[in-house]
Parts: sequence; structure tokens; C-alpha cells
Amino acid sequence: MVVAILFGLLFTLILLGVPVAFAAGLAAFIACFTCLPTVPAMVVVQRMFAGLNSFSTMCIPFFLLAGEFMTAGKIIPTLVRLSDLLVGRIRGGLAHINIVASLLFGGVSGAATADASSLGAFLIPVMEESGYDTDFSVAVTATSAPLGLIIPPSNIMIIYAMTVQNLSIAALFMGGIIPGVLIGIALMLVAYWYAVKRGYRKEAKIPGREIPKILLEGILPMLTFVIIVGGILGGIFTATEAAMVAAVYSFILAVVIYRSVSLKDVPKLILNAAKGTVVILFLIGTSYVFGWLIGYCRVPELVSNFMMTLTGGQGWLIKLFIVLLLFVLGFIMEGASIVIIFTPIFLPIMQSFGMSVIQFGIIMAMAVAIGNYTPPIGPVLYITAKIGHITPLKAFKACVPFMIASLIIFFLVMYIPALSTWLPSLLIK
Repeated sequence: MVVAILFGLLFTLILLGVPVAFAAGLAAFIACFTCLPTVPAMVVVQRMFAGLNSFSTMCIPFFLLAGEFMTAGKIIPTLVRLSDLLVGRIRGGLAHINIVASLLFGGVSGAATADASSLGAFLIPVMEESGYDTDFSVAVTATSAPLGLIIPPSNIMIIYAMTVQNLSIAALFMGGIIPGVLIGIALMLVAYWYAVKRGYRKEAKIPGREIPKILLEGILPMLTFVIIVGGILGGIFTATEAAMVAAVYSFILAVVIYRSVSLKDVPKLILNAAKGTVVILFLIGTSYVFGWLIGYCRVPELVSNFMMTLTGGQGWLIKLFIVLLLFVLGFIMEGASIVIIFTPIFLPIMQSFGMSVIQFGIIMAMAVAIGNYTPPIGPVLYITAKIGHITPLKAFKACVPFMIASLIIFFLVMYIPALSTWLPSLLIK
């Protein structure tokens, strides 16, 4: 009865347009006090604050603030020039530049929509002027922009880490590096095939005298990623301390070095980061209440028993079913919703079949990333289609070959745990 009310209310509220944080909190609150009258009211409040009572939550506002400074700091042209230097001479150069720039920008922003709107607005018109088909230009941008959800720092990974108790955000960040790079390579292979098929050209060779300047300008923003990853791997920083240092460095870069952000703009950027922090923290708090109630009602055990009966106890089949379900959920639900609602249900099942909490987190982040450009929800798909002045359906059709390449990496990460656990194992040692 509790489970029926919990999930019935949750999906009803989501369908009515209630934000997922409020929907999860209200569903848990009503289900608890309707069906569990012996549970004190204070327990719900205590569970909500327990989800926020962690030093790790401090990394959230600082990562968001670093992303605000980097986005407002107009570093896109700098990263595009660096990407041109690295991959511009490959056939279909602008497409590869787009993908590599998404990898680089994802390492400093951590948000797919920021990448899609900033990088897309800059590169899609340039690609069109250079003879690339509009749907292809949009597809390259739409499928590479979500790499910011896999490459650290990732907002989705932070939400997942806070949803799971006693999980190191730093270890989860490390787990996303190899899968993120592999998806980037897979997208480049598809882009190269299209370049050969459609006759897209290489970019002009960069004069040798300009290379030192491009490297210097490009390395400066990428030091944000080095600070986060290098500091964590080297044991210099915790994830929270790395976020603080990254925010200060991003401020210096945008305000002092590039001078693309004035001091009068800083309060607005801080306010934007604060608003984003409030949303994420409220999501984390309500997810703890929701997750506690799911555990209290033994929902993972019930789902596991059902799946064992349905599949005859075949572990590989159960894992495949859950992973495919996550992929399908990405079509119809927003990423944070998937993490909050389904992590408490599916994670215990996956762990019972030998999957680590880090590997499942990376798989979930990849599913959310793909869902960012799949209709009917896909925010990145709509952003890039609008920039390219084409319909979302036409944009999605062009995305399909790139999505297939991403799915290949998705299943490789599922069946080869080391792809997502090797780097975190170095950190844990």
C-alpha cells in the first residue's frame, strides 16, 4: 500500500509539472503519514537534514561558481583554437574540434546545457558557413555536449554521490574520465566517417608562430581541470577543497587575466551559483527522505524478487534489464529525477550481482547524458535544434549514428568494470 501511494503520487505530481524535488518530498511525506502513522513526524525532517549534513555538500556551490565564471569568461573561442590545434587537421576538422572542445569545456563546466548553448551558438553557424550540413552540425554538438555530465566535475555525479551514503565524490569523478574520453573518440570516428562520405575538408594548418600563443591561452582554462583531477589524484585536495581552489582560479582567470568579466558582474554570477546550489541541495534532501522510505518498505528486495522470478535468477539478464530500463527512462525523464528515484531501488540489486557503486554511478551518468538529446525531454536536443533552426525530429534523426556509438561505449563500461573503476582504485590506494 505504501509503495503504491509513494510511486503513484510521485509520477502523478511529475506529470502535473511539479518539480521533481517537490514531487519526491511530497510523495514521501504523504505516503509516510498516510500508511505509517507510528513513524514520528520528526523522522522525515531528520532524514532530510541527514542528507545535507556532510562536508562534501560544500563542493556543490564552488563547482557551480567555477562553472559560472568559466561560462561568462568567454573561454569558448580559446578552447576552440586549442581543439583546432589538436584535431583540426583530421578530415572533417570542425566536427572534431566541436567534440574535443566539448570534452575540454565539460572538464571546467560540468553541465551539458551550458556546453550546448555556449559552444553550439559559437560553432554551429561556423560549421554551416564552412559547408557542413546543418543537421550534422547540430547532431555533433548535441551528442558531444553531454560529455560534461561524465567528465569531472559533473553535477549529476554530485547528486548521485550525495544520494548514496559514504561515497567519495572524488572517486566517482575519477571513474568518469575514461568512459568520457572513450565516448569522445567514438563520436569522432562517426564524424570522420561522415566527413569522408560527404567530402568535408580538413582545417587549414596553423602557422608555427601562432602555436605557442594558442597553447598558452588554451592551457590556462584547462588548468581548472588539472586542479580538480590532479589535486585529487595527488592527495593534495579533497573534492571540496579542489572545488574551492577551482572557483578562486576561475575568478582570477575571468576577471584578472582575460578581463571578460567585470567586478560588477560578479554578484550576479554568485547569485546564479547560489540559485543552482539551492535546487541541488533541496533535491539531495528530499532524495534522502524518498530513499529512506524506499528502504523502509523493502522496495529493492521486492523488485529484486520480482526480477529473479521473471528472469530465472540470471544475474547478467537482470543487470541488462536494469541498464536498458535506465536508458529508456532517459527518454522520458529528466536526469536528476532518474538519479533520485531509481538509485535507491536499483543500486542494491546491482551490488548484489557484483557491480560496484562507482560503476553503477558512471552507467547512470552515461544514461542521463544520452537522455539529454533524446525526445521528448532531451533539453540539449531542443537547444541545439533551435540554434540550427531545424526541427528537433530532424536533429534527433541525425543524432542516431552518434547515439549508437555512445551506446557501444555504454555497454563496454557495463561489461568491463575496469573502465570505470581502475582510476578510482588508484585514488583509494
